[in-house]
Amino acid sequence: MILFYMQIFAEKLMYFSDSFNAKLFLSRVHQNTSSADLEAGALALKTDLKGRTQQRKQLVKDNFDCFVSCKTTIDDIESKLKRIEEDPEGSGTAHLFKLMQGVSSQANRAFEPLFERQAQAEKIRSVQGMLQRFRTLFNLPSTIRGSISKGEFDLAVREYKKAKSIALPSHVNILKRVLEEVEKVMQEFKAMLYKSMEDPHIDLTNLENTVRLLLELEPESDPVWHYLNVQNHRIRGLFEKCTLDHEARMETLHNELHERAMSDARWLQIQQDLNQSSGADYSVTCGNIQPIDSLPVELSGEEVDAFRGRYIRRLTAVLIHHIPAFWKVALSVFSGKFAKSSQVSSESNLNASGNKAEEKVGEGKYSIHSLDEVAGMIRNTISVYEIKVHNTFNDLEDSNILRSYMRDAIEEISKACQAFEAKESAPPVAVMVLRTLQAEITKIYIGRLCSWMQGSTDGISKDETWIPVSILERNKSPYTISYLPLAFRSIMKSSMDQISLMIHSLRSEATKSEDMYAQLLEIQESVRLSFLNRFLDFAGHLEHIASELAQNKSNKESQHLQNGYSSDPCTESLSDIPGSVVDPHQRLLIVISNIGYCKDELSSELYNKYKDIWLQSREKDQEGTDIQDLVMSFSGLEEKVLEQYTFAKANLIRTAATTFLLDSGVQWGAAPAVKGVRDVAVELLHTLVAVHAEVFAGAKPLLDKTLGILVEGLIDTFLSLFDENQSNNLKSLDANGFCQLMLELDYFETILNPYFTHDARESLKNLQGVLLEKATVSVAEAVENPGHHRRPTRGSEDALADERQQGMTVSPDDLIALAQQYSSELLQAELERTRINTACFVESLPLDSVPESAKVAYGFRGSMDPSGRNYPAMDSPSRNYRNAQPTGSPSFARHRRR
Repeated sequence: MILFYMQIFAEKLMYFSDSFNAKLFLSRVHQNTSSADLEAGALALKTDLKGRTQQRKQLVKDNFDCFVSCKTTIDDIESKLKRIEEDPEGSGTAHLFKLMQGVSSQANRAFEPLFERQAQAEKIRSVQGMLQRFRTLFNLPSTIRGSISKGEFDLAVREYKKAKSIALPSHVNILKRVLEEVEKVMQEFKAMLYKSMEDPHIDLTNLENTVRLLLELEPESDPVWHYLNVQNHRIRGLFEKCTLDHEARMETLHNELHERAMSDARWLQIQQDLNQSSGADYSVTCGNIQPIDSLPVELSGEEVDAFRGRYIRRLTAVLIHHIPAFWKVALSVFSGKFAKSSQVSSESNLNASGNKAEEKVGEGKYSIHSLDEVAGMIRNTISVYEIKVHNTFNDLEDSNILRSYMRDAIEEISKACQAFEAKESAPPVAVMVLRTLQAEITKIYIGRLCSWMQGSTDGISKDETWIPVSILERNKSPYTISYLPLAFRSIMKSSMDQISLMIHSLRSEATKSEDMYAQLLEIQESVRLSFLNRFLDFAGHLEHIASELAQNKSNKESQHLQNGYSSDPCTESLSDIPGSVVDPHQRLLIVISNIGYCKDELSSELYNKYKDIWLQSREKDQEGTDIQDLVMSFSGLEEKVLEQYTFAKANLIRTAATTFLLDSGVQWGAAPAVKGVRDVAVELLHTLVAVHAEVFAGAKPLLDKTLGILVEGLIDTFLSLFDENQSNNLKSLDANGFCQLMLELDYFETILNPYFTHDARESLKNLQGVLLEKATVSVAEAVENPGHHRRPTRGSEDALADERQQGMTVSPDDLIALAQQYSSELLQAELERTRINTACFVESLPLDSVPESAKVAYGFRGSMDPSGRNYPAMDSPSRNYRNAQPTGSPSFARHRRR
């Protein structure tokens, strides 16, 4: 049957056959003939047919008589044959016909098998011809498989395209099955080519060849876009593999930590069992042990952050290694440098016009996608990296903020940015995304550093040890500080050094983008404010410490014990550290020194060191404003804490002054003769000596200011006590009492002269005026009413003085002269006698600031100031008390006039 159909098909292609099919002939024989050639052939056939027709007409015209004669003869023959056929008795053909039928039947009986074999042989020859003709088609599946197995891919494609060019009859099923087998082989070949593009190590040449072969095989989709999608998914897969590996490591670490915790718990349990068996009571320490299986384990510490840093490094390595190569392939594809030969035909008989047509078709398929789509694909892939890095960075612990983990993560992002900025390494949008990520992560890191500064400052403020640091540790600073300012300095430097590095790295990139520059300005301003606020926070902590000291004036036990239990064991243990200061007044001085150190040294040192971080975003004239604000803040706090200290010391001085005036056993209306400075006056001065020693050791730069305040307070205290006791203890003041007090006031003024402020001198004048007025009134009353006053029992010198007083009318000038006489006679000797007690007031001052009388008393005789003027004891401005007006009810609070 197949051979029969093939024979019929062949007859239709034979132009001399009756079953000739012109359309089939043209489609099969002339399928590759151009239209111009076909038109030329058709014109030649028409011309030949027309010529032959003319020839036949001429032949008929030239032999017309012959044709007529022949036609007449043929008609006669036909008529005679009809007559013979119609005559049954005649010699017709009917009998002959019967005889021939007999002969034919006998021949058929003899030759029928031969005819059948002949027909079969013809069929076989027809099938053999068809097989011979389509032998290439039948061998094509095996041929293509062989070429593919040998790596001759171009040959396989050419054979396939040759088979596709054969026009087969639609009713020949076996040929269809052969072509289906070929299609199956080529589909497997396409799948193999697509699979080869998934190889991560495929080089550009093999990739280009693979894409060219696929384009020649007319794939359903763009093979280049398939390759780009495969590589993009592979990069994302590598990201996910990094994530899975990281999670596995974290899980392993979690199990290890759990095992450690369980081992520790078992060991504690064993110890507890042993202790219980020995009768010891360890319920306090071991009573809170949880069941071993329920022990909570927290993933924290440097080991965990190290894993997170390694995870970020691996993600960045994937990005740097694959994205640039991926983008270079895309650029090669869409710039026309890739797969240029993909449209070359394998058929040798194709002409130039056919090649151009196929090229256009191929280019149409190839240009479906654009380079912007590839850039968007990379942008989405980097978004995955961005999310993973962002989340992992946020998981890094603040406790390790000074370690390199966060800084290394930012450095990894910077490496990726630098790799992407190389020529043809990544689309601009990818670089912009990574730079934005770097800025965001840097901003987060700087913000966390600022928060860590704040938290650490709060933390160290609770751990004041009250141990003064050595002069070398404080870099020869005159302030006797504790370790607290140095710890604060260390915190600030540690964090600000990191911030400075981050700002420096951002500046180089800020010039490339306005958005980056705006973010940089915002970060710089936030760093400046955080820097200044940390100083203000530290000042607040110092103020809080000073307030607690001011509120707790009792001894250490009463400070820290409450209801029989220690309310702050940490503070109690810190105060017991060897070398720590326990006295609350000395602690106040340490606080004052800490404040002064921050005001005069630390604030300017750190600001000048780190001002380059933010000064580019601010005007230069604003630099002084920041420092001035800090100095003003610390100055105000210094005044406040110093006031607490001076207030506490003023109370002690008031107690000593009360003893000096009221509780020394002297009846000022009948005072004994003046023999020198009383011991109680020296004791009062010892109070200031103790203050001098404390301040000199604890806050030396504030020594003059502190003693100036206390000296002024001392004079105001004298005025206040005199005003309060005018009606009782100080109701009367005789000449001896007046001279005694004036001598001791001269004694105080001579020793404390450098610390006398203008207000103190004015108060001293008022006090001297009040004493003079009181003594004048009392002496006048004593002269008028001599019987009302008890005559003291004393020696010859006292009697002489008493007679001298009663032998005349005493005036204020006489009292002043008498007081000056006692001072000139006794003051120098008293200064020499007590110079050891008061030497600190002279030794701590420049020589030109010491009064002459004090110089003489302390071995500085003949000393002059630079102007050549001596300092005699009676030249003090406070001696001009003759015209001083007494003040009414002076208050101790006058020392706050500072």
